[in-house]
Formats: sequence, structure tokens, C-alpha cells
Amino acid sequence: MAPFSMKCMTCGEFIYRGRKFNSRKETNIEHKYLNIQIFQFHIKCTRCSAEIIFRTDPKNNDYAMVRGAVRNMEPWRNKVAEDESVDERLDRLEMEEAEAAGEEEKNAMADLEAKNADARREMAAADMLDEIRQRNARIHRSEKEGTDYADTIVRAEDEERARQEKEDEEAAKKAFADARARMETRVDGLDDSSSSDRISQRQPSVDGDHPTGPLVPPPSFKRTVKKKKDHSALLGIKKKPTLV
Repeated sequence: MAPFSMKCMTCGEFIYRGRKFNSRKETNIEHKYLNIQIFQFHIKCTRCSAEIIFRTDPKNNDYAMVRGAVRNMEPWRNKVAEDESVDERLDRLEMEEAEAAGEEEKNAMADLEAKNADARREMAAADMLDEIRQRNARIHRSEKEGTDYADTIVRAEDEERARQEKEDEEAAKKAFADARARMETRVDGLDDSSSSDRISQRQPSVDGDHPTGPLVPPPSFKRTVKKKKDHSALLGIKKKPTLV
């Protein structure tokens, strides 16, 4: 069975991967790679019966063509590496080494930061444990002395809360008192100004003995009788004079 696709160099026939052949295996003891035996296989083209030889390639974990045909694709072959010069290869290797060193330095810095964070967490946990131990020791000592340490802590917290509430209440009362005083002062000022305006309006301005403006006559409430209009004259009706 063909292990890869190939093209016959004699007639140009394409032989695809997986095609079955009657092959002959050749083993040369001298041909080895890292103490791995290399085998050669001889087949014939299906069109022109020309001999085609390929072998195993332990280095690339694949097969390699010996003669008689050309492999269509060699995935393990790096054409860029084959075409580059010695200087280009050295530059590429130096760049790869520098990138690897940078990655190692970055990893080292990340490891150092992680270790510092772990150390800070351990120190915080140790401080909390010390505080808990001291509190437990005080509670145990107070129990021996006959006092309830937990009750003492709660009482102190209640007193502190009551003191803060009292201070807040006093501050609120003071603020309301100041606001009320400012409001009363403003209202008194408005009342004084309005009363002075009313007094100045009531007193007429006098120049000597005569008022400066004309006197307005007092209103009369006498009933006036309207004279009726004679509508008969408008219609052309003449009334005869009455005889006396």
C-alpha cells in the first residue's frame, strides 16, 4: 500500500496514497538512525512498470522517496529553513533565544509577584490568628476573674453607639436653632420695611398750607332719574294736545 501520494518520473502517472502494491522489502543493516533500522520498499508503476523505491524515515516519523518518483507533498520539510543562509540561520537562532530568555524573565517576574502576594496573604492570616488568640486569652482571663468579657465588649459598643447618636442629635438641634433664628431675623426685617412704607403712603406731602395735588371730591350716592325718550315721534305718530 502506498504510504503517500507520488508521481512517476518515467510516465508521469500519479499514484495516490493507499493504493495497494506487491512490494519487495529490503533491509540493510548498515542503514540505521539512532539505532533504528531503516527499510526500503521496491514497487512498480501501474502504468509503465518502472521501478519506484522509497524508504522509512525515523528522523521525521515518515517515509522518504529514494528514486523513480517524486512525492507530491512533504509536510516535514521546511523549505524556508533550507533556503536560508548561514547568517540568516544564526540571526534566527539568536532571536529565538532572546524570545525564550524574555519569556523566562517574564515568567520569573510573574512567579516573584505570586510569591509576594502569597506572603502578604500569609502575614494577614497570621495577624488575624494572633488577634483571635489574644481575644480568646482575654476572655479566658475575664472568666477566671468572674467578669463576662463578651458582655463588656457589647456594653462598650452600645455606649459608643449611644454617644454618637447623642452627638448627632445635638448637632441637628443646633442646626435647626440657627436656621430658625436666621428666618426670624429675616421676617422682622421684612415687617419693619412694610410698616414704614404704609406710614409714608398715609401721610400726604404738604408744602405750606396747601396740598400739592388736586383734591378729589367725595363720591355722591344720590339717585338720578332718567328722562324717558318719546318713541312715538320716531314712528310718525302725532299726539293731540290735551284740552285744559
